[in-house]
Amino acid sequence: MHERSARSRQPDIFRWRFLVFSLLLLVTFENLYAQKDEGFGNVSAGTNVGTTTAAAFLEIGVGARAQAMGGAFVSLAQDATAMYWNPAGIGKISGFEANFTHVNWLVDTNFDYVGIVVPIGGAAAVGVNVTVFGTGEQPVRVVGQEEGTGEFYSSQDLAAGVSFAMNLTHRFSFGLNVKYIEQRIWNSSANGFGIDVGGLYETQFDGLQMGFSISNFGSDMGLSGRDLRNVLDPDILNEGVDNIPVSYETDSYTLPLLFRFGLSYQRPLLLEGSNLTIAVDLLHPNNDEESINLGAEYLMVDTFTLRVGYRSLFLSDRISSLSLGGGLFLPTSSDMTISIDYAYVDWGILNTVHNFSVGLKL
Repeated sequence: MHERSARSRQPDIFRWRFLVFSLLLLVTFENLYAQKDEGFGNVSAGTNVGTTTAAAFLEIGVGARAQAMGGAFVSLAQDATAMYWNPAGIGKISGFEANFTHVNWLVDTNFDYVGIVVPIGGAAAVGVNVTVFGTGEQPVRVVGQEEGTGEFYSSQDLAAGVSFAMNLTHRFSFGLNVKYIEQRIWNSSANGFGIDVGGLYETQFDGLQMGFSISNFGSDMGLSGRDLRNVLDPDILNEGVDNIPVSYETDSYTLPLLFRFGLSYQRPLLLEGSNLTIAVDLLHPNNDEESINLGAEYLMVDTFTLRVGYRSLFLSDRISSLSLGGGLFLPTSSDMTISIDYAYVDWGILNTVHNFSVGLKL
């Protein structure tokens, strides 16, 4: 009898430990922000608005499902895109899974993501992910040769990561993603490393989940390379000292550090195999104000999904807001399931963005 009572108390004890851990993590994260913000001249006093960060492409959300739900995904991510949103989520994957995402991003840029996850037994999983963002070739233009010099340049950003997640209990998972980051424009580049950590908790309330993640904690990045070299005459009024080689030095900037905390609730609705999921994420970035993302998804007979989202709620200068989308699950003759997802995101004066994702699951 005493043993049964002790076992019945274990979930409550773990739940309180999780809440205390989350609070301690948040306090630690605030201290990290205080350290990161030192030395930066913020445009808006008392906030992070206007803080310059490097590798802005890391702020572009991955996966059409998450984008259609307004980016409210930190407590839902349990597929190959979880390595971006919350690496703890890959611990819930039971078989091989892959995701391929392509986005024709703003101002003629392209964004692509590939993620592959393999479970290890029933308690852990490993994954690899690659994100590429960039433009095609553009003509080099200088003063006096506005039509082009005959040379062409391109820009490309890259993040390549390795993830690991473990289910510490049947309710709580913890994950880590370590990534190499590179930004390149013509003959100059910057590189660094970043770490993402996250936790996922299935509460005792059926269908209610909690999640948190810290993304892009890592090294500062600054450009260097051949394009920053030049020759100057330090004394144009006198002869004898000409064409001195010089190298320009750019500032280094921190990565776009972001803390997310989210809740999601799922319950059966109407037809068998149908359910409704609602989610909310609280965001605390190091380069903007705090905001809230909202999302909802309706799954119909385990086949079709409809999604809607609203991002950047309470953000005073938000550009993006409404998002819509849907998905389709296609079982095959083998044990593989193919998922196709689409998202429409309204970016206001910057135009709209169409997201496409294909998922494979064994």
